[in-house]
Amino acid sequence: MAELSTIARPYAEALFAAALSKSNVAQWSTALNELAQLASFEQVQEVMNDPRLTKEQRKGVLQGLVKSALPADASNFLDLLVENDRVVTLPQIAEQFEDLKNRHDGSAIAHIYSAFELSEAQVQDLVAGLEKKFGIKLKPEVAVDKSLIGGIRVTVGDQVLDTSVQAQLARLRDTLVAA
Repeated sequence: MAELSTIARPYAEALFAAALSKSNVAQWSTALNELAQLASFEQVQEVMNDPRLTKEQRKGVLQGLVKSALPADASNFLDLLVENDRVVTLPQIAEQFEDLKNRHDGSAIAHIYSAFELSEAQVQDLVAGLEKKFGIKLKPEVAVDKSLIGGIRVTVGDQVLDTSVQAQLARLRDTLVAA
């Protein structure tokens, strides 16, 4: 089976284009994030795959679980996902939608992993340097990863900047093995 992100891409692109034309990108972003969280729950996945339920019942369950206001054309979108058994792709659709939104805004999400907790000032200094390096506005998402031993690893889209001790040790190991 094709990878979920490959299946999700046309849905995300079409949805983003429609949301952009109707100027409701922010509303769709909120709705998609909530739908993605719902779709990732095992119980919801079981209901969506239950052969005893009709597609209309599955759609009703999904809409009933959503707390935020859905955009006017969300019903058609959910019809399409349920009809094609693509509800499982909602997390990937939401992620790709956010990427498209950020790209349109001229920004990107920077996933910053540090071996230790970073202060707000450290994060701001780091983001300022990274923005110069990558040439775009970055929205930081910071997490602690003790396996790095020291240093940081930054992921922006498909680019990785890894200055962690773990990466340096791996490079040293590779050099020694190759010699």
